[in-house]
Amino acid sequence: MFAILIATFIIGYLAIVFEHPLELDKTVPALLMAAIMWALVAIGFHEGIFQVIDSHGHVFSFSHGLTGDELHHVEDGFKNTLLHHLGKTAEILVFLIGAMTIVEIIDLHRGFEVLKGWVRTRSKKRFLWIIGALAFILSAIIDNLTATIVLVTLLMKIIKDRESRLWFGGMIIIAANAGGAWSPIGDVTTTMLWIGNKVSAGGLIKYLVIPSIVCFVIPTFIATMMKPFKGEIEIDAQSDLEGGELKSSRRMLFLGLGMIVFVPIFKIVTHLPPYVGMMLSMGVVWLVSEYIHPEEDFDKERKVQYSGHKALSRIEMASILFFLGILMAVGALESIVVSTLDSGESVHTLRYVAEWLNGVVPNQDVVVMLLGVGSAIIDNVPLVAASMGMYTEAIDAKLWHFIAFAAGTGGSMLVIGSAAGVAAMGMLKIDFVWYFKKIAWLAAIGFVAGCLTFLGFVALIG
Repeated sequence: MFAILIATFIIGYLAIVFEHPLELDKTVPALLMAAIMWALVAIGFHEGIFQVIDSHGHVFSFSHGLTGDELHHVEDGFKNTLLHHLGKTAEILVFLIGAMTIVEIIDLHRGFEVLKGWVRTRSKKRFLWIIGALAFILSAIIDNLTATIVLVTLLMKIIKDRESRLWFGGMIIIAANAGGAWSPIGDVTTTMLWIGNKVSAGGLIKYLVIPSIVCFVIPTFIATMMKPFKGEIEIDAQSDLEGGELKSSRRMLFLGLGMIVFVPIFKIVTHLPPYVGMMLSMGVVWLVSEYIHPEEDFDKERKVQYSGHKALSRIEMASILFFLGILMAVGALESIVVSTLDSGESVHTLRYVAEWLNGVVPNQDVVVMLLGVGSAIIDNVPLVAASMGMYTEAIDAKLWHFIAFAAGTGGSMLVIGSAAGVAAMGMLKIDFVWYFKKIAWLAAIGFVAGCLTFLGFVALIG
């Protein structure tokens, strides 16, 4: 039964990785994988094949001889374990829905058009630094996926030459992933670690902002000396850049970004989970959007075009369901007892893998860097979800920050290795092989430089 469970996970994982050749949305295998794995866990548990372990380390075993209170205790243990994983997953999903809704409301009011007015240069080198810096900063505020979509849209309006677009798009991916790594809301994986109480917002900024800057600056500096980024570009879209704003654009942009930044502050003050703060922020932005007038001649018939209802309809629900599936599938692996340590402690599948890795590769830093390389090949969400079940270090331990950085920036080495890369790939039609030849080595240099900077910084501050 355990072999079937692992095989289901591997097959589902491969289907996710090869979604493009299979022409199958990765949400489908993720949902199927989660449902089948939990079904196998339930069957195995009730047949006495599996023991289930909850988040507190309590082990539950089922046998057909159980009756009365013992039977209820064991059954409740299994159900509560399932509810625990659903609850932790729901926290992340509610947070993401809130953030995505705010971003969509900003976009409905053409708030991101304000950013387009900031680009006033003909130099390719200067434009690379401007758009890279925007990607780095925006990804920390509104997440790397959204920042990439906004800036690639800007890129398509400014640069006509397809080859130049591809080069700039590749550098946006590197900058966006680097910027998302040091913010609790910059990347799904850092959000997972933050909500899971593995890292704090202050700790992420303290330990990762410098390595992230290095990861962005070094590849960008090298790129400025390359032929594709020399010379000038002709910006002939001035009228579009200046004429796209509405009366409400600037107010909704700054309100929306401000309320997203407010979420970590809310958590620090109230000690409530981040999704509560995101619910408050979404409510405030939605409330303002109901009463603000985007246009001079504004009537009730036009109001629906700028409402929260419209924003919700534009959310990518397939991505939300993908996270549901992959996180619940990893939760199934985290619920089964597979071994007992020498100390007598029962451990689940992922903890066992961690113990095995520490035995095979004694240097934990190397293990984390390999995880970063793996995130370029395999989606970083399940890798980080797995690592959260593999290790038991305290909040803000060096390990968690290194995992956040490695998983967040390592995905830049392949175009399919991150949400930002996949978005740019679809919008600009970036070829996998082209990216691997032209951009991957730059991303790898940034990744290694950032990792070494992190390790040196941690050693320096103790």
